[in-house]
Amino acid sequence: MQDDESDTQEFPAALVAARTWQVTLFIGLVTLVLGIIVTIHPSGSLNVIAVLVGILVIISGLFHLVRVFDPAEPHRLWLTVSSLFLIVIGVVLIRHLHLTVGLFGLLIGITWIVQGIGALAGAFSGPREGAVWWGLFGAISLIAGIVVTASPVTSVTVLATLLGIWFIIMGVFEVVAAFIIRHAAKEATSAPSAEAFSS
Repeated sequence: MQDDESDTQEFPAALVAARTWQVTLFIGLVTLVLGIIVTIHPSGSLNVIAVLVGILVIISGLFHLVRVFDPAEPHRLWLTVSSLFLIVIGVVLIRHLHLTVGLFGLLIGITWIVQGIGALAGAFSGPREGAVWWGLFGAISLIAGIVVTASPVTSVTVLATLLGIWFIIMGVFEVVAAFIIRHAAKEATSAPSAEAFSS
């Protein structure tokens, strides 16, 4: 009786593993293809992201514009101004993709500069444990932020290429992991049947 219960517990686990390897393989292939596309066409990928951001801004503006026609809305004037402003910004972002990509790079650069300054401040004013590492991290982040801010479009294109390479590496690992899970699932399903046959 206990053997039957252990078999029923092993088989669902094997079924879960069988589905897991398929999902892992799918995610790995998608990540791999996405990495290849971004690596080959980094500027094109950034343009697609820029267009999507512009569309999202326009949709947000239209959503606020619809709320203007609600008689119960107390801030109709403010919503009208903000919605039209968002729509104009969205159109500008779509029409001038280099400006949008440059804004991405500028935002990343400023973030890294602030992060680097914070890390350097913590390294000099905080405890001595790990101060060297925090100082090194802060210096690298500060230098990288200055470089990206000085040339945002080119820097973001390079970052997109590095991101694509990282996606390719992660996709390969996911695909390999999927086949490892598949092999383990086959062994899990064959082991109970072999024990039942021997008994």
